[in-house]
Amino acid sequence: MRVLVAVKRVVDYNVKVRVKSDRSGVDLANVKMSMNPFDEIAVEAAVRLKEAGAATEVVAVSCGVAPCQETLRTALAIGADRAILVQTDAELQPLAVAKLLKAIADKEQPGLVILGKQAIDDDANQTGQMLAALADWPQATFASKIEVADGRAKVTREVDGGLETLSLGLPAVVTADLRLNEPRYVTLPNIMKAKKKPLETTTPDALGVDVAPRLETLAVAEPPGRKGGIKVPDVATLVDKLRNEAKLI
Repeated sequence: MRVLVAVKRVVDYNVKVRVKSDRSGVDLANVKMSMNPFDEIAVEAAVRLKEAGAATEVVAVSCGVAPCQETLRTALAIGADRAILVQTDAELQPLAVAKLLKAIADKEQPGLVILGKQAIDDDANQTGQMLAALADWPQATFASKIEVADGRAKVTREVDGGLETLSLGLPAVVTADLRLNEPRYVTLPNIMKAKKKPLETTTPDALGVDVAPRLETLAVAEPPGRKGGIKVPDVATLVDKLRNEAKLI
């Protein structure tokens, strides 16, 4: 069984993002970029399935600008067998990415597609669900455990009331949650090996996919600064402030 894993290049989670002066977007100049943390968990899950004998090949896919090759090399260093970059300078929104992944899936015929549940830059949480809808495949979101056996995937997912276990026929789409696993540390030997693994480059036009944006960003603004806290002398004052100033009660 082939496993397809989608990975996204995002601003590193340790970086404090800054909004451009014209409020058109986030300033990416000289900013450290890395693999989306949830996608890193998805890659680890796919590699573990291969190590357990449930999968035969792990293919990492990324959509975006040429530097996304670095993100794919990281996926290869974790344990993916080969990578595919759909290279474009266009702004890619969730629907466009889902269409590109659908085109790749039609070509590669994977038994399972694993994605991070969301990207930390836009927090859209849409691509996996849109891909499942376009492909007409069963899906399990927010997975905290994945098991594959006898042509089916058993997925434990986190819901508001606790845990829910689903049994999915393959092929299927699964999105990874934070508690699915802890990605392994990428060693230098594996980084060197990743440089020799195949990385294919294609384009949206070659896949026959229209990636024109459907949404327009009107303005981007930083959240308002947090006000300092105060101390109150007694409970009565606290209740008064909650009722009359904060309007919480």
